[in-house]
Amino acid sequence: MSHFPTTLPPAEAIPLRGGPVLRWGVLAPGRIAGGFVWALHQHTDQRVHAVASRAPERAQRFAATYGIARVHESYEQLVADPQVDIVYVASPHSEHKRQALLAIAAGKHVLVEKPLALDAGEARDIARAARAAGVFAMEALWSRFLPQTVLIERLLREGVLGDIRLVTADFGGRFDFNPEGRIFNPALGGGALLDIGIYPIWLAHFVFGPPAHVHATGSLAPTGVDGQAALILSYATGAQALLHTTLFAETPQEAVIAGTHARLQLDSRFFTPGGFTLKAAGSDQRLRWTDPSGIHGSEGLAYQAAAVARHIAEGLTESPMHPLERSIALLETIDSARGQLGASSRAS
Repeated sequence: MSHFPTTLPPAEAIPLRGGPVLRWGVLAPGRIAGGFVWALHQHTDQRVHAVASRAPERAQRFAATYGIARVHESYEQLVADPQVDIVYVASPHSEHKRQALLAIAAGKHVLVEKPLALDAGEARDIARAARAAGVFAMEALWSRFLPQTVLIERLLREGVLGDIRLVTADFGGRFDFNPEGRIFNPALGGGALLDIGIYPIWLAHFVFGPPAHVHATGSLAPTGVDGQAALILSYATGAQALLHTTLFAETPQEAVIAGTHARLQLDSRFFTPGGFTLKAAGSDQRLRWTDPSGIHGSEGLAYQAAAVARHIAEGLTESPMHPLERSIALLETIDSARGQLGASSRAS
């Protein structure tokens, strides 16, 4: 077909080195924070200067593992540290708002692990505080900053896929049931939608924007959090997104963006660095793109750190790639889905 490209343009990846360097502080040093710090130190010029935990010995071990110079005895001490430019919040979802507001009140820029907060109301509180303080704030939705996403954005903008009619995406994993752990505990913001379901929902928002209607069905875990959910997002154009997430089984973790001219199929674990296949509608023409960087898995967290440093150096207080209103809209969709399921993310 004449509108199908003969080659794919190179991905305009965010430069990982050579740009402005921030001094980072980490709140709540767990597994997620460890992956972030490792990726940041391995692939960028950014450096973590300080860490704080409610358990001092945990912060000491984390600092020794990742070569971090300063260990603070409290979150308040870390956000007051003049050697820290930006705070990375990696705590359970239930603590995101409190710790983000703590950093903002101290005049620090802040990067908050996804989801930005427990619900859209809390996310609005964070956005309001950051805007009033004039500091940078962003949700760490790292998939938005990966090279494949930058390239897909270009293909969508240039109309290569035609009129987009459907997005499908799923992310399911099997988690051992622990009612006290982060995944299943409502007091910690547990549940599939906030933890892993946000990735399929983000992809639909990335392609279409916020939906006109949300329809959700699913089942709850024994603790009352959403354990499995299927969503249909409907749009005024007639387009739809069919999304799925579960804590009970490992799924293919694939995604498709289907348009009138072509279909783009992302590889398994579509939310990590990888590749995709672009296939022309009504023919066997296809093009293959694979991330040439050699960066895999959670190493891709490096891209968002580099992007944040560049945004701040440019004097921005929000990311034009993933602004706070996008994070709020994501949580509005999740709020609707969780409400329809009767799920809880708080202690009663």
